[in-house]
Amino acid sequence: MDQSGQLQPAPTARGNRLLRLVPAAASALCGLLLYVSFPPRTLWWLALPAFAGFAWVLRGRGWKAALGLGYLFGLGFLLPLLVWTGVEVGPGPWLALVAIEAVFVALVGVGTAAVSRLPAWPLWAAAVWIAGEAVRARVPFRGFPWGKIAFGQADGVFLPLAAVGGTPVLGFAVVLCGFGLYEAGRLIAERRRGRTVRRAAAAAALLSVAVPVAGAVAARPLVSDKAEAGTRTVAVIQGNVPRSGLEFSAQRRAVLDHHVRETLKLAADIKAGKAPRPDYVLWPENSSDIDPFTNPDAAAVINGAAKAVGVPISVGGVVEKGGRLLNEQILWDPAKGPTQTYDKRQVQPFGEYLPLRGLVGAVNKNWTSMVRQDFSRGTEPGVFDIDGAKVGLATCYEAAFDWAVRDTVTHGAQMISVPSNNATFDRSEMTYQQLAMSRVRAVEHSRTVTVPVTSGVSAVIMPDGRITRKTGMFVPAYLVQKIPLRSSETPATRMGILPEAALLVVAAAGLGWAIGAGVRGRRAGVA
Repeated sequence: MDQSGQLQPAPTARGNRLLRLVPAAASALCGLLLYVSFPPRTLWWLALPAFAGFAWVLRGRGWKAALGLGYLFGLGFLLPLLVWTGVEVGPGPWLALVAIEAVFVALVGVGTAAVSRLPAWPLWAAAVWIAGEAVRARVPFRGFPWGKIAFGQADGVFLPLAAVGGTPVLGFAVVLCGFGLYEAGRLIAERRRGRTVRRAAAAAALLSVAVPVAGAVAARPLVSDKAEAGTRTVAVIQGNVPRSGLEFSAQRRAVLDHHVRETLKLAADIKAGKAPRPDYVLWPENSSDIDPFTNPDAAAVINGAAKAVGVPISVGGVVEKGGRLLNEQILWDPAKGPTQTYDKRQVQPFGEYLPLRGLVGAVNKNWTSMVRQDFSRGTEPGVFDIDGAKVGLATCYEAAFDWAVRDTVTHGAQMISVPSNNATFDRSEMTYQQLAMSRVRAVEHSRTVTVPVTSGVSAVIMPDGRITRKTGMFVPAYLVQKIPLRSSETPATRMGILPEAALLVVAAAGLGWAIGAGVRGRRAGVA
């Protein structure tokens, strides 16, 4: 009955059930919003309302509800983000990968709900998110960092923070700002309802938003494309493939011929004065799936291309040495032939090697036939010395791993190349997501990054993250550009894993505080 004496309808059971579904729907939609913030779109700022909404559904929840809501957020984010993993092999592996990776997000949801009752909770919660990313980047099967928040910020205002502390600090700033926006809005609403808002809580909310933005502005001087060790003119070759899909490997000679042909075209344009002569040429991963060390015909055409262009070529080959199959970059000199090699160290599970081969084969024998022989891992960082220029190499999948890029720079790399093969993933968003990673790496280590790809998008990225040259998809093309070589190290390069470790300590401290407070509260209730 209301104040006028009229009877009001009681809430129905169905209405209550629908209300209970609101947080679940909101969590999934916020995950989807986070996905939309990632490339190829340039809507990086959508990550902020995505995390603000995630905070709204989690704050004050019990661990069971937080686990489910976190899982839904992970599904909303990762299902569309990783759909490219099923382009050629069907939805099974894609759905299995997402189901596993979303568990990490669910656990982060539990941690976020736990610390949401603490003072200055956005700080603790943002650190918990980065802790989840750190674990996901390492387990299972040596980790899968795809979907780090930092990789969605290549066009964002927070990007300079990559030079301060790498992807952990960049991601932390974005998540902290998103959680801080929610907390600020909540406190404003509390004030409007006439409730008292503590100054310390208001200050913490304000700082959660202001500090990341101010930090990004202060970090801008660290981002520079000034040459410190001279310049070089580099050529990137995209030969294209006969057709997209896994079957292209059966046409290995055609792929090699395509890259030779585009290199010969470059040589002809140099001779005609249409293109400047490069100091070296970079081919993509798998540009020669025919082992040039055991196949004289492959060696002959590569040697012919190197002689025609007159400079060394870094060739992406698949080679077998001592019974070990290696994904190898080979520096091919026009006069000396192969002189230096780099073997890929972070090989891709279920793509380049098959974990749990017996179990996978029992589920689907077609998957085991796709990876008949496992690739072996290299052991040494890849840095080619090309007439005094130090070129660091992070092959394709390695670009997602902080350590695999950083140690090329700590071993002297003055520029970085990320040779890749994305023909398997057709015209999906994968190539744009990987390109964004390379842009973040350029700023993180203040190095020019080149991305030679079999079928697109190949690109040249300046140390400030700008793309200055790029190709289309599934077209033969070459890119030639003068680039700066840099020798100084950013704070992110120097500190390495320390910023991430510090955030893990913050996360652990916040979780310990929250658990301790919960135990004390229960004891007090019993007493």
